[in-house]
Amino acid sequence: MNTVRDTGATTHEETPGAAGPHRTAVVTGAGSGIGRAVAVELLRAGWSLALAGRRTEPLEETAALVPGGSAVPVRTDVSRPEDVAALFAAVRDRFGRLDLLFNNAGTFGPGGVPVEELSYEAWRHVVDTNLNGAFLCAQAAYRQMKEQHPQGGRIINNGSISAHTPRPHSAAYTATKHALTGLTKSLSLDGRAYNIAVGQIDIGNAATDMTARMQTGALQAGGEVAPEPVMDVADVARTVRHMAELPLEANVQFATVLATAMPYVGRG
Repeated sequence: MNTVRDTGATTHEETPGAAGPHRTAVVTGAGSGIGRAVAVELLRAGWSLALAGRRTEPLEETAALVPGGSAVPVRTDVSRPEDVAALFAAVRDRFGRLDLLFNNAGTFGPGGVPVEELSYEAWRHVVDTNLNGAFLCAQAAYRQMKEQHPQGGRIINNGSISAHTPRPHSAAYTATKHALTGLTKSLSLDGRAYNIAVGQIDIGNAATDMTARMQTGALQAGGEVAPEPVMDVADVARTVRHMAELPLEANVQFATVLATAMPYVGRG
């Protein structure tokens, strides 16, 4: 099911406080966490946004955080091709063009489940959301960016530190994030001919509801449970905005943004 909810904001005009030309974006997983933080950052910078997520109410809450911003909540399950098609049709009808896709929707899946106990249904849910959903959204954005005039745009995929190295008991999540890196590289290569820039941001321990457990104790590679430092999610949002606002002649292919002291560099 795909539902568009109009916030009443105007479109096709310069938003107060915006720098430069009018720009439009799709942010998936915009109802919470990193997606919400990025959406707020872009809205404050004058972007017009389609906010995509499974539930309408959190999307409306995100839109309300920036009064006067141009945001359209679109209830979307990114794992459903028909929902994704409706999302990008809504963007085309409302805004006329698409400058940015922040491909952010994702799920950890069941936490702490050893691979031998991971059900196929749980595996499939993570793959459908994190990988298939990212592909469907990127494909739809790519098509629109290729066909619009002026041609081109930017796609930023939300990878993860898990695109580099796994946590214990995270086979499904880690597999999808490694696959997302390959998708980013392939899209980046294929997009050159159409002025489509594709990059990836790999994030470690941004403070959101999904990572709250990190501060109380996370399973480490050696088997112990230890608290981990986190960083302000607003720092991630500013990095995404920087990547998004580069001219299409420049691209951040991969950016890694992480809590400075989290267990990653040097294996600890």
